[in-house]
Amino acid sequence: MSRTIQSVLPANRDLYYGGRWHAPNGGYTDVFNPSTGESLGPVAQADISDVETAIAAARSGFEDWQGTLPKTRSSLLREIAAVIRKNAEELALLDAANCGNPVTALLRDAENAATKLDYFAGVALEAKGSTIPAGQDMMCMTVREPWGVCLRIGAFNHPLSFAGGKLGAPLAAGNSVIMKPSPQAPLSALRLAELIDGIAPPGVINFMTCGLESTQALVTHRDVAMVSIVGSIATGKAVAKACADRLKPMICELSGKNALIVYADADIGRTVEGAVRGMNFTWCGQSCGSTSRLFVHADIHDAVVEGIIAATRRFKPGLATDPATNMGAIISKAQYEKIMGYIELGKQQGATLRLGGARPTLPDLANGYFIEPTIFTDVTPDMAIAHEEIFGPVLAVIKWTDEADMMRHVNSVDYGLTAAIYTTNVTTAHRAARQVQSGFVWVNDTSSHYIGAPFGGYKLSGVGREESIEELLEFTQMKTIKIAL
Repeated sequence: MSRTIQSVLPANRDLYYGGRWHAPNGGYTDVFNPSTGESLGPVAQADISDVETAIAAARSGFEDWQGTLPKTRSSLLREIAAVIRKNAEELALLDAANCGNPVTALLRDAENAATKLDYFAGVALEAKGSTIPAGQDMMCMTVREPWGVCLRIGAFNHPLSFAGGKLGAPLAAGNSVIMKPSPQAPLSALRLAELIDGIAPPGVINFMTCGLESTQALVTHRDVAMVSIVGSIATGKAVAKACADRLKPMICELSGKNALIVYADADIGRTVEGAVRGMNFTWCGQSCGSTSRLFVHADIHDAVVEGIIAATRRFKPGLATDPATNMGAIISKAQYEKIMGYIELGKQQGATLRLGGARPTLPDLANGYFIEPTIFTDVTPDMAIAHEEIFGPVLAVIKWTDEADMMRHVNSVDYGLTAAIYTTNVTTAHRAARQVQSGFVWVNDTSSHYIGAPFGGYKLSGVGREESIEELLEFTQMKTIKIAL
């Protein structure tokens, strides 16, 4: 990367709504680089009065935007996608500095955001209704209409992907959007606001940075019609409770403690590659979809474990802004300490630490939050590392022999976001895929998303589906119109 961090930092650190930047009444707070501990400067903190003004601007934007033609909405989304692609290197470097994930991986996030925008630009016309037979003297039909002002709350692990890509569905459906990025990694959202300023009519796209109290005010406000969140189960529950008073619709993509199931007939090489990729070590395991529970049949357990240990050694924590880095930093000191606490707990509860589990000792990494990729074997389902989400680079390997018992443990957790199954038997694959309680299941693959394929969780891992036509329809409400002729 030829650019410096300083050269890509956003010039505007205020609140963006109504097509303009506004100084916050709530003041500012600094954000940091988790690789170095250095401050990346102040970011606006909206207070309740800022929230009121921003929502009013978004409501005004919606009144105009809802009446635009789908082709107008599609053109706008494609224009934003082009801006993201043109500035992908800059945005990826900014995210790397702010969230700790490697810059090369975040280049893919930029393309992912642009691809989602292009997809929803292409399906904007599919937010349509139908006609219902009602006899010769009656016409009955349904139409889909936008909700109004939609709030989308992002997470720290894929900041630009959330800030950019999640504009697609609500805007295509005719809503206005308030995007609230993670307070830990908001800088790429602010830079995106700078880059796309003027593309949308005032109030249609808005970016708000704020803390817990103002987020609560955004969620509960009567003029915010729908809420979407990516985050933890605790955060999702809090948002759901806040939405309950007005029965607001919501989409949640929440935590995961995802299983990768390996049958005795699985291809070992392919399994090893999938298990390592599924852990998302590049993101330090900071991904809701990471397959952090590895259930391996006893017949091939040792071969799979040795292969995974060897393959995982290639991941070396490093400065996230260095193009050579293939494993980044933990987002914060609090999260770092939480992960290290789970590693200690795993050892105390009897699991065998086979790899990692420590902080790297390189001098360049001394001020950042780094943890080596970590693998435990001899894990039993009752151990904390086997059933609690760590959101870190910790893989728990569980040996099994009885399929029914294994599947019971797979489904025993409250999470149900993703799962992966490795087998060369098509009958086994179909049976296991039907039995596992997860919203997205891979067979002989893991971690890959496919735009157009619905993504979302079972149980406490989520409500609603995204990355597909279902997401577009989530941002509409259905009206029935009956006409006597």
